Amino acid sequence: MLNFSDLELQNKNIAVVEDDVPSIRYYETILQSSGASVKIFRTGKDFIEYVNQKNEVIDLVIMDFLIPLVNGIDCVRMLRKERKDVPVLMITAYSSEQSKSEAYIAGCNEYILKPVYPETLYSLLEKYLKQKSMADISRGAY
Repeated sequence: MLNFSDLELQNKNIAVVEDDVPSIRYYETILQSSGASVKIFRTGKDFIEYVNQKNEVIDLVIMDFLIPLVNGIDCVRMLRKERKDVPVLMITAYSSEQSKSEAYIAGCNEYILKPVYPETLYSLLEKYLKQKSMADISRGAY
């Protein structure tokens, strides 16, 4: 069985940009059990305002494609202007090749179709946040 606390993400900040309440609850439950700090944004506009506050640390973004006010693609484009290194996981119900290529062109690291299973989320968190921790350690950031 997966144990998200094994990921030990206590020092990580994850932004979730999602307007669907059941999805938000799902991400919160899983991510908080990993120890990560989770910040929820119900609209793209709220996320962009947060990103524009330069002092806010974001280690990973989970982004929905279709969110109110500013869509997921535009949010990623705006994020990439300021923060090139933050991993972005686009998790969406849209399976078209066009939306997938738009997401990658905008700067997403992954494009995952809903429903996203805990195993998938676990391996993505491990891939993007654990390797970053190891890189920080080897750089002497701790």
